[in-house]
Amino acid sequence: MRTLLITGPGGSGRTTIAAATALTAAREGHRTLLLSADRTDTPGTALGTATGPVPAGAAERLTAWRPDASARFREDLTAFQTRAANVLDLLGAARLDAEEVTPLPGAEELSFLRALRDAALSERYDLLVVDLPPLPQALALLALPEELRRYLRRLLPPERQAARALRPVLGRLAGIPMPAEWLYETAARWDVELAAVQAVLADRNTAVRLVAEPGPAGADAVRAACLGLALRGLRTEALIANRVLPEAGGDWLAGLLAQQRKILDGWREEPYDVHPVPHLGRDPHGTDDLEALAVPGVNPAPTPVEWPVTDRTAEDGVLVWHLPLPGAIREELDLVRRGDELLITAGPFRRIVALPSALRRCTVAGAALREGELRIRFAPDPGLWPAAGR
Repeated sequence: MRTLLITGPGGSGRTTIAAATALTAAREGHRTLLLSADRTDTPGTALGTATGPVPAGAAERLTAWRPDASARFREDLTAFQTRAANVLDLLGAARLDAEEVTPLPGAEELSFLRALRDAALSERYDLLVVDLPPLPQALALLALPEELRRYLRRLLPPERQAARALRPVLGRLAGIPMPAEWLYETAARWDVELAAVQAVLADRNTAVRLVAEPGPAGADAVRAACLGLALRGLRTEALIANRVLPEAGGDWLAGLLAQQRKILDGWREEPYDVHPVPHLGRDPHGTDDLEALAVPGVNPAPTPVEWPVTDRTAEDGVLVWHLPLPGAIREELDLVRRGDELLITAGPFRRIVALPSALRRCTVAGAALREGELRIRFAPDPGLWPAAGR
């Protein structure tokens, strides 16, 4: 299955474009699922048919689904209380009834990611169109699986489970209770679920479609979004310039038209496809209006993002790691090596990535930003690098 993630600044019309994209794909013959994180039924307004917590047909070959994150959180908490019953009873904790549970901060995001995973693993569809929250919430959501997995590995290392047979003895010697087995089992289960979501996001058939109005605020949001997505290794498949005004708009629109043309010209110089979508003079409602937007179909042959390592030891004595970071500014870049990981800061975004195996036996020899690509040089460590002829 191909997955297309759609986001943009708040008020940019991203949900309408997501609905139009899904409808276009369905009418091209693809079995399509539109998955939306919108709390209100904006997708239903655009499609002209209600959407809700149960996947339902919205048009021929098109299914729409707007998961109820609150209900899923209640189900998860109830299941957790059942698994942890012994510990809760030992602590004298009072159980929470499902009716009194309200989602905690971050719970809706995790529930939506699980729905994304379930949808992507389904064999019923050819294309998954995901209506993400607005920027920058979408970027934080896309970073969540990788970051949570890293936290789990640091706080509850899987290798400690090998010593579970010794926990009772260690607990008596230390005088403190050791972590219960269910805690590690829960962490392992979360890790598997997060890994599945991470695999969907990292898949070569997953891409992002940005939606923005061609104005100063939209230009700033697109620039930041492209950098944040690139740092996550996500490909920007297309930029939808939404609500483009007609050329024959009259004198009173001349200033806005000139501003839109200037922004569009700048976007066309960037390394992504730009597709203007006309302003209909009203909010689109129903399939006829969505067709009138003439949203482009999904690219059937996406180009995956690659961070290659080139061997220049013969010429310069270094290995070079190439990281495409369009829109990055030299003064806002920072690199910190921590063991086998590299902490990369680019503007407001930060990511900790594992070094490729060949670079773990090297020391950082410098870095340069050229033409939107960060090139980090690594010099082989003589103490760790195999000597010639061995």
